[in-house]
Amino acid sequence: MVTSVFEAGWDEAREIVHSLAPMLDAESISVSESAYRVLAHDILALGDMPPFAASRIDGWAVCGQGPWTAVGDITAGHDSTISLSEGQCSHIATGAVLPTGATACLKDEESLNEDGVVAATHGAVGILVDGALPHFHDVRPSGYEAAKGDVLVAHGTTITPGIIGVIAAAGYDTVEVFRTLTVDILIFGDELLNDGPSRDGKVRDSLGPQLPAWIKQLGATVLTVRHVEDTLGAHTRAIRETTADLIVTTGGTAAGPVDHLHQAIIDCDGDFVIDAVLVRPGYHQLFAQLPNQFLLGLPGNPQSAVIGLLTLATAFINGSHGVALPELATYPVAGDIKGPPRETRLALCTLRDRTLSPVEYLDSSMLRGFVDADGFALIPPGGAQAGDLVRWLNLP
Repeated sequence: MVTSVFEAGWDEAREIVHSLAPMLDAESISVSESAYRVLAHDILALGDMPPFAASRIDGWAVCGQGPWTAVGDITAGHDSTISLSEGQCSHIATGAVLPTGATACLKDEESLNEDGVVAATHGAVGILVDGALPHFHDVRPSGYEAAKGDVLVAHGTTITPGIIGVIAAAGYDTVEVFRTLTVDILIFGDELLNDGPSRDGKVRDSLGPQLPAWIKQLGATVLTVRHVEDTLGAHTRAIRETTADLIVTTGGTAAGPVDHLHQAIIDCDGDFVIDAVLVRPGYHQLFAQLPNQFLLGLPGNPQSAVIGLLTLATAFINGSHGVALPELATYPVAGDIKGPPRETRLALCTLRDRTLSPVEYLDSSMLRGFVDADGFALIPPGGAQAGDLVRWLNLP
């Protein structure tokens, strides 16, 4: 039996949900297909990177003091068979293996070659010491980027295109990633329209179209989005018919005359974990554990729903990847911001010059503030005064 917390603080709620999330299974996929998946294991350097000393530039591999006598060419992709002695050099390509005896490299554009005798010129002259370049000038030493066994990318990291390059450069063909968390979305509310402008006492549904995009940004995959009638039977059937790891619902989280979610959870043998979070907007968000799934109930007010998603869904997804909840940065607020006496207030703000300023449209029923906002400032109970440092929740 899960212990229920009727009201949880914002941090407490995130920690509870994070701790409940079961770890997802891992699967092996091609590195080239791994973009935006989450690493299930550390990526270690399989060998020194680079594995040999190599030229940084197109130019000359030189030995000792100049000028130098040219004794051959070295191209990338081949072991070098050349051995240099004092006063000798070889033309070398970027990335090519440094020949035995080489002490530095000299750029083509900083050199002068007259009948096979190479001398430093232009900017290189200024760095010569007793006629020689600094040791390993313009050379990438073996292990310069990483030594064998170094952690290149930590588990729990979301793989970006740049990270794909790191993994491939390290020599991996496949990578272990977490299975993607699946989500079913249930939209409650007979007052909602699915097309056109609001009319006839009904309002256009704004959550159904936007929630899948938010959830994708958080690292999960939406299987279905369904609109459900405001009856207990329809709520219960919809919950029982879902197959995803996490069910996300909108509306019906309070105790109004057509708010059937609580009873539907009970009828589906669910246990309440959190029934409210001490945050404004977004107080009426809940989290429940069903026999084979979890359920996140979001308020029907649009901004409240987004706050609930960023509060609890993020924590659940992080937990399912074995990733700790991130530490939030702090920034000063530009002016006074009011806060309720006992709840944390999440205020949409812009972040400019490392200072937070509220946007114009802050009401929980409004979405227009998202046009300009960069994230939410976490205003402590009682409010914040100009210059106070407050925590910052970036928008995905």
